[in-house]
Amino acid sequence: MSENAAKTPAELFEYLDSLGIAHKTKHHPPVFTVAESESLRDEIPGGHTKNLFLKDKKDQFFLLTVDEHASVDLKTVHTIVGGASKFSFGKPEKLMEYLGVIPGAVTAFGIVNDTSRNVTIVLDADLMKNDIINCHPLSNDATTSVSSADLIRFVEATGHTAHVLKVTA
Repeated sequence: MSENAAKTPAELFEYLDSLGIAHKTKHHPPVFTVAESESLRDEIPGGHTKNLFLKDKKDQFFLLTVDEHASVDLKTVHTIVGGASKFSFGKPEKLMEYLGVIPGAVTAFGIVNDTSRNVTIVLDADLMKNDIINCHPLSNDATTSVSSADLIRFVEATGHTAHVLKVTA
């Protein structure tokens, strides 16, 4: 596999295993929105995520991982996370280039594909109060559960800084 090829879910699981990170995955029909995924709540305990792939006017990219029901003020959140201007959503081409995923499958685990560290990842402080965090494993037809501490370890193992900040209302 070339360094620039996006990792598969199986390769993500191998990477988590190599880090000693316990993980559990539940396969399900593809879900593209929080509303579609809510039917899985009884089967998958813990904090469920919403992920926003954002950019500022200087083409700095950010991945905000927050609780699925949280709201983020896109007009002001850049002041919290160090953006140069109000945020807009990153284009699907950049999402694939940097995180190796398509819209609807955005996930904190995508940071494993950002080997050039083009994306700043921000984990919302309120989300991180959960013992278990649930994210798509690079595809939206499954949900992978890890501990909040292990999610931070994963992010840091990829060479990124895990910015844990209060970014939600």
